[in-house]
Amino acid sequence: MLALSVAVAGDSAETALAVSELAPGIYVHEGAQADADRHNRGDIANIGFIVGSRCVAVIDTGGTPTIGRRLRTAIERETNRPVCYVINTHMHPDHVLGNRAFVEGETQFIAAEGYWRALSTRASSYLDSAADHIGVDADERWIVEPDRMIADQATIRLGDRSLTLTAHQRAHTDNDLTVFDPKSGTLWLGDLLFVDRVPSIDGSLSGWLDVLAALEDREDVNTVIPGHGPPGHDLMRMLGPEKRYLTHLRRDVRKAIDDGYGIDYAVAHAAREERDDWRLFDQYHPRNVTAAYTELEWQ
Repeated sequence: MLALSVAVAGDSAETALAVSELAPGIYVHEGAQADADRHNRGDIANIGFIVGSRCVAVIDTGGTPTIGRRLRTAIERETNRPVCYVINTHMHPDHVLGNRAFVEGETQFIAAEGYWRALSTRASSYLDSAADHIGVDADERWIVEPDRMIADQATIRLGDRSLTLTAHQRAHTDNDLTVFDPKSGTLWLGDLLFVDRVPSIDGSLSGWLDVLAALEDREDVNTVIPGHGPPGHDLMRMLGPEKRYLTHLRRDVRKAIDDGYGIDYAVAHAAREERDDWRLFDQYHPRNVTAAYTELEWQ
């Protein structure tokens, strides 16, 4: 990987985010493997951009407008081509609250069907959380409505490269969108893939496992960019730990339900062998068990 601009200390909008060029024209900033707090200032998601001969597509914008502006500065250091698209992989705040930095000009905002319903419903809590957890005053201007929402699949063009946008069934959320660049074989998975950090269910456990099974069959992917954790090149290997965790979670929660146990029992016992393999396990695993139990008890 070719390291580019490295951010110096500080949080000014003029300081470019550190990005790496993973393939020609594919630039990624890796967020911290942590919850958003006053130390990382909400910079916890993998975000980046793709440079075409005509213009640039941004893939997620970070957890605050400041992060978005710093990403824009990184883009401007690499190219003078305009940003024609901002693509949001889903509605979670660490991926989308930087959108405000890109509203000027003719930039088109794109997301999956269901994104705006989910984001607008949770906007107030997301903004309150930013103020509480990262010490940044947030307001409704941070929430940007998409210009276009994808229900199935669409293609956008940046000049010499076309990107395939795919909306998926309910999985990590009900509005997951992936981005594939055939020119480089790069697949941006958003939070359909967590590496090292425990996955977080905000959609459907069974649906997520179905999506992972479909992704495993792809043979056209050379570079994989997860929503959290280091990028890589072996799609099957990268999907493996997450698939194992979700499979163990479903197995154990189903057994707890079949044996007549409640949610508290499932939280204490389900997939506990996974604990040492994941960051933030204690913070997110109980929520995952609760979500899984609520889903599976009706199946």
